[in-house]
Amino acid sequence: MLKTKTLVKICGITSIEQAMEVAELGTNAIGIISVDESPRYISPEKKKQIFKTIKDLYPNIDRVSVVKNSPIDSIIQNFLGEPNENTIQLHGDEDIDYCQQLKKKVPNIRLWKAFRIKSKTDLAKIKPYENFIDAILLDSWSQESYGGSGKRIKQTYLEDLTFSKPWWLAGGVSKDWIDEISKKIKPNGIDISSSVEVSPGIKDINKVRMIIKEIKKYFF
Repeated sequence: MLKTKTLVKICGITSIEQAMEVAELGTNAIGIISVDESPRYISPEKKKQIFKTIKDLYPNIDRVSVVKNSPIDSIIQNFLGEPNENTIQLHGDEDIDYCQQLKKKVPNIRLWKAFRIKSKTDLAKIKPYENFIDAILLDSWSQESYGGSGKRIKQTYLEDLTFSKPWWLAGGVSKDWIDEISKKIKPNGIDISSSVEVSPGIKDINKVRMIIKEIKKYFF
């Protein structure tokens, strides 16, 4: 058993009830989708209610707002005052200049950048971003969507990766893959969404419980 700790994020939460259930299971981060074409999208008002509840009751859980190709000014507007989320996850085609500007304007918010990996050469494009973000999220490439497709990155691309920032693995992470992830990939975090769903945005809490239990068998 590996004496390491890998964090768990459950993404695509759409209700206070499920956020609470997931929080009680010991997840480290909860993600809400703020991309309006996503089947897991919820309104800013509903997102605020969910994150406020988590912030009050489980303040140590990261509250991650997932956005895609949003104007910087609109993100800043959402983070004026005391925001309920503490992390922005960029899940689009945002370039280095975008990340640098956003980090400069909202320095107190953690900034994660997702990269959709189609081939091994895509990994080489990440390094220039590392000075302007707080974490890296590797997701599978899909023509149909920017995330939540349930597809996996080819495992050989993920072995022996090194970054200067923590990195999260996303894309088709299910219970049956955890053993291989623990032995050959060893990310700092695992991001889970569609593999524990009944339908987009509706989690099967028993599946969430089982995958978190499985992760904790290897990473603790």
